Amino acid sequence: MVHAQNIVRRIPNARLVALCDADADALHRATEELGVERSYMDYREAVSSDDVDAVLIVTPTFLHREIACEAAVHGKHVFLEKPMAITVEECHAINAAAGRAGVKLQVGFMRRFDESFVHAKEVLDSGAMGRVMIVKSTGRGPGLPPPWIFDIGKSNGIIAEVNSHDLDAVRWLAGSDVARVYAEAANFKCPEAKEHFPDFYDNIVVTLRFVNQTMGVVDGTCPSHYGYDARVEVLCEKGVLFIGNTQQHGVVQVSVDGQVTARAVKSWRDLFREAYVAEIEDFIRCVLEDREPRVTGLDGLRAVEAVVAANASLKMQAPVELQKVPI
Repeated sequence: MVHAQNIVRRIPNARLVALCDADADALHRATEELGVERSYMDYREAVSSDDVDAVLIVTPTFLHREIACEAAVHGKHVFLEKPMAITVEECHAINAAAGRAGVKLQVGFMRRFDESFVHAKEVLDSGAMGRVMIVKSTGRGPGLPPPWIFDIGKSNGIIAEVNSHDLDAVRWLAGSDVARVYAEAANFKCPEAKEHFPDFYDNIVVTLRFVNQTMGVVDGTCPSHYGYDARVEVLCEKGVLFIGNTQQHGVVQVSVDGQVTARAVKSWRDLFREAYVAEIEDFIRCVLEDREPRVTGLDGLRAVEAVVAANASLKMQAPVELQKVPI
């Protein structure tokens, strides 16, 4: 609904012509709210419509490959929410389908369109801070994960559903692909999942070594309960960059009795409100101007590679090599 509302209310040069959802009640509510005349319960009907130029896919991850490839076969440009897919092989299939069809494919890493993240990347690319030595990213979601995420085989866990953004951000800011991954995880806050899904974790810490020797750390928690927390620290040769904070509007109140209070950001919808608009605006411009998206299918694939490696590391209790690290 975030993307649909933005297209209806804030995105120029695009029109929301149809909605598709397997849940009839949710579909009816959405069409009523958005004023959309056409709706489908079968995505095949939606992607085969002649007057549809592009599709936004926001289904659970295990359905991404099937729908994205079908949309590409019908010549539809594809905006695909993260994580791109469950397996690296599925990512390759999606990229191949888009390539054969000659359609645009953009993955929904909205941090790359956030003003703070964009500015930090420009500073790093300018060389003013020297080389990146260590990059750390925290991604914590406030609410309980939906039950389907408990099954790591269907979801790849919170490292995918929550921390794909972090894995993409650290790779982007480091300016290098991930070479080696080591992960530790635990289930501290979701005891209801332990009986049927013993592999499920709600806290994870991943250490990374990049091909260019930069080091990285990603930590994730869901649920964190206290709020939505997305922060990055980039340590460079000539200084450090801090991106993001936990405080809504950045206001901290200090009273005469020494109490320090602030309001935490409660939702990603608030923290990245403008970034969600910007990424869809850019996707539409890519189609109209026939240019490459800022976030490509290769970027989506690289994040899934790191996700799969992290989960393999958890099982092996050892580091996992993705690419050779130069000495």
